[in-house]
Amino acid sequence: MLGAFRESCASVAEWLTRPAAPSMYDRQLVWIALALMVTGLVMVTSASVPVATRLTDMPFYFALRHGFFLACSLVIAGFMVQIPLERWRQFSVPMLLVSILLLIAVLVVGRSVNGAARWIPLGVFNLQPAEVAKLSLFIFLAGYLVRQYHQVRDSFFGFIKPLVVLAVLAGLLLQQPDLGSFVVMFVTTVGMLFIAGAKLWQFLAMLAAAMMGIALLIVFEPYRLRRVTSFMDPWEDPFGSGYQLTQSLMAFGRGDWLGQGLGNSIQKLEYLPEAHTDFVFAVLAEEVGLIGVTVVLLLIFSLVFKALFIGRKCLQSGQLFGGFLAFGFGFWFAFQTLVNVGAAAGLVPTKGLTLPLISYGGSSLFIMATAVAILIRIDHEQRLAAKYGPAEELDDDDNEQE
Repeated sequence: MLGAFRESCASVAEWLTRPAAPSMYDRQLVWIALALMVTGLVMVTSASVPVATRLTDMPFYFALRHGFFLACSLVIAGFMVQIPLERWRQFSVPMLLVSILLLIAVLVVGRSVNGAARWIPLGVFNLQPAEVAKLSLFIFLAGYLVRQYHQVRDSFFGFIKPLVVLAVLAGLLLQQPDLGSFVVMFVTTVGMLFIAGAKLWQFLAMLAAAMMGIALLIVFEPYRLRRVTSFMDPWEDPFGSGYQLTQSLMAFGRGDWLGQGLGNSIQKLEYLPEAHTDFVFAVLAEEVGLIGVTVVLLLIFSLVFKALFIGRKCLQSGQLFGGFLAFGFGFWFAFQTLVNVGAAAGLVPTKGLTLPLISYGGSSLFIMATAVAILIRIDHEQRLAAKYGPAEELDDDDNEQE
């Protein structure tokens, strides 16, 4: 017995002290994503008990559904990581067309929640086409930037063509309405075009036009104007237009440094609306405090930095499609996190955007898991190319002809 115990201790010590063998994928990226998913499951379970009890008499109804969605997302990610990048590039246009059809379908048969028709009921879960459209747009845009690389850098026509596609998606999204998803798409598109080397004056003109358009959308739509005014001074009407934000700010205040402890949030007890979806971060802040919030944000932005580093390595090695797509995913994760956290903390107007890999919702979790799986695949193919040489060399002459 004593000998077996010593052997076990020696094995553990060797495992702790021996460097891990080199692998052909980024293990840190996998662990970061899994940590965020587990954090999401814990916080959704904690935040959803009161509303689940009221609606279904089953305290863990939303927790069980989220656990099911999480298991499905891992299965989906396992399949997606097996697909070569060239396949994503080949099917980028059909994927975009399917996304447009889904955005049209949701306007016809979509389920309305809180005045917004953004979901197509599929029985087990409600599909949100806007999430599919984000992924499809970024994959399409990465393929376009490879095909028209020189045209994007040298001519205004090459720069404007992807914006026409974005305008089509914007028109459909604003009919739902879903301004938040459009803003995420717009910012990510701008970032990807910038990485591709488009001229600065084109960005300035586009940003000016976009800011003017968003301002008009806010001014001429009463509910958006109310959101902006309540965001600027939520305490002016704390039981009306500013109710959600004031309750969220109370949650942050109660969290202090170390929080009230898991399960001890008061704001989730029917005070804070959407506590397990859009405002799960406020419940997290109340229960785990500033220290826990900092850890979660570091995890999310570690995921973002991983995406940016992978993108940079791909561009340096000439793998343009993977590089542009990795940068797009990094911008997407970062901006959506900033909007969700900023809305909960009163830094930006309230938007119906989920916290990546954490908030409740099947569509968001499936799409985010797919994006992480593609990111792992991008890194894997970059490592293969660095070790064995690229499978296909980029032909600049062919790109110029296209």
